[in-house]
Amino acid sequence: MVTIRLARGGAKKRPFYRITVADSRRAATGRSIEHLGFFNPLAAEGEEKLRIDAERANYWIGVGAKPSERVAKLLKQAGISA
Repeated sequence: MVTIRLARGGAKKRPFYRITVADSRRAATGRSIEHLGFFNPLAAEGEEKLRIDAERANYWIGVGAKPSERVAKLLKQAGISA
């Protein structure tokens, strides 16, 4: 099964997440099929907090990819129907 999930990056106590499409059997930080955007929970006021390629996200959801709970909330926040 293919999932849309977060892959953590960034420094210690400074999380930065990439929104990725990956096989559910792979490790969360392992190889992914495609990167759809990013989520920066600690973004400063002038910085971009969330970026998602809506067209590609809709494509992957259309072919059966399941978003994780957190990614589903982020998609809803970005105005993309999951």
